[in-house]
Amino acid sequence: MDSTGYTTLTRQSGLMREMQSIANNIANSSTIGYRREGLIFSEYIADVDGPGGSLSMAEANVRVTDLGQAPLTQTGGTFDFAIEGEGFFLLNTPQGQRLTRAGSFTPDAAGNLVSPDGHQLLDAGGTPVFAPPDATSFAVAADGTVSADGTPLTQIGIYLPADPNAMTHVAGTLFDPGGAPQPVEDTSILQGYVEQSNVQPVTEITRMIEVQHAYELGQKFLDREDERVRDIIRTLGSSS
Repeated sequence: MDSTGYTTLTRQSGLMREMQSIANNIANSSTIGYRREGLIFSEYIADVDGPGGSLSMAEANVRVTDLGQAPLTQTGGTFDFAIEGEGFFLLNTPQGQRLTRAGSFTPDAAGNLVSPDGHQLLDAGGTPVFAPPDATSFAVAADGTVSADGTPLTQIGIYLPADPNAMTHVAGTLFDPGGAPQPVEDTSILQGYVEQSNVQPVTEITRMIEVQHAYELGQKFLDREDERVRDIIRTLGSSS
């Protein structure tokens, strides 16, 4: 196959990965705290022997996460929190510390606030946030200060990765900070709210149609190339 065929094949592979990314975005358009993902296409050029001179291949291996603010929904839940501004909640998981914008928590048997997956919410000092079971009131101020029955207990930590380029999406709404996360001060926490997904379904569906059309065009080109090669082989076979 010539370089044109290889270029088209690598482009098709990238378009398939982009389609998977779009489908995942649409599937999570209602997931609390989900961040939209996309792909970056890049071109790889290699020298080859022959009249062509070079081989160009398109790669789409770099994932980009949209960290833009999503709409906030009032739930009235005592342990529902939303971040207004930049930053993430910090969770303690079996795989290490993870960042998330999903702020729906519940107290576990020990009174520690945990995510739906059972991961502990950490405070500004890196220890679990505790909600006294016998407290009659539980409040969180805009700066993250936690109070039970009017007595301050701790402060919910809001963090950013030390190197934004090192942060990677690991699963669902969780991100690996890629190192020790850094605390953020200029942000606000709203109690009784959650942040929705920042996916815009209409935009994603439009993009899905565009990618599908691009993939179909690439497939038609490959089919024509295959027929062209077959014609050449038949011509050479009949003339020998």
